[in-house]
Amino acid sequence: MKIKLALSTCPNDTFIFDALVNKRLNTAGYNFDVTLADIQELNNLALCSNADMVKISYALYPMICKDYQLLTAGSALGEGVGPLVVSKRKVYPDEVEHTKIAIPGQTTTANFLLSLAFPKASNKKVYLFSDIEEAVLQNEVDVGVLIHEGRFTYRQKGLFKVMDLGDFWEKTTSTPIPLGGIAIRRNLPERIKQELNSLTRQSVEYALSNTGAAMPFVKQHAQEMDEHVILSHIKLYVNKFSIDLGERGKQAVLKMLENSSSLEQYKGVELTEPIFVC
Repeated sequence: MKIKLALSTCPNDTFIFDALVNKRLNTAGYNFDVTLADIQELNNLALCSNADMVKISYALYPMICKDYQLLTAGSALGEGVGPLVVSKRKVYPDEVEHTKIAIPGQTTTANFLLSLAFPKASNKKVYLFSDIEEAVLQNEVDVGVLIHEGRFTYRQKGLFKVMDLGDFWEKTTSTPIPLGGIAIRRNLPERIKQELNSLTRQSVEYALSNTGAAMPFVKQHAQEMDEHVILSHIKLYVNKFSIDLGERGKQAVLKMLENSSSLEQYKGVELTEPIFVC
């Protein structure tokens, strides 16, 4: 059976899915038609229901819940993994709402967290996530919200941290920060959804036990080519929650969905049950 699988080019995704995509394990008769894209593009694919399995920002889920459920494997979630607000000059947190801000997408978890932390911030401009550092350095914007590799490189480029949005979330909710997860088409048969969830978990476990095998695929698509940065990225974003959300991970995701009701863009959205593939 062919499955349309859409992933980001970020090291955590290519690392997690290397074994599945490149058939380093028994895929039980499934073949994967793979699309690699930026997270905002992936969110757009999910909004249009154009993939069977797709990496999404958890903040997007209320908008696609009628068509998709969430796998319990393949997530990026944890402590100390949140997006960073950075600037070229010294900017204090109470000034952020008055600045021009670069974000990696309207429907990203990064923008969701920014909206929770700074509800009055409205002067936002969308950039490809890998272009945000340069936009701040070139004074196109006052501050930028960095995700993925950017949190490892911003100091080297002369930028300053204004706020860690993950730290804000953790202190506010006492839960890990849910960044991105794998959504699967709701109308697929339950057996297929469960099998693909299991295969995703096996792919994560294989990658963690065979890091070297995954690296060529990871490097082929990484924005930052320094191997130390790539490995630091993987170590931060691929963890026990990537293998299985567990109850603590699920509670963190549910807490984010609960908080979404306080933001204007989610008004009138009702969640479709069940949320997770069992």
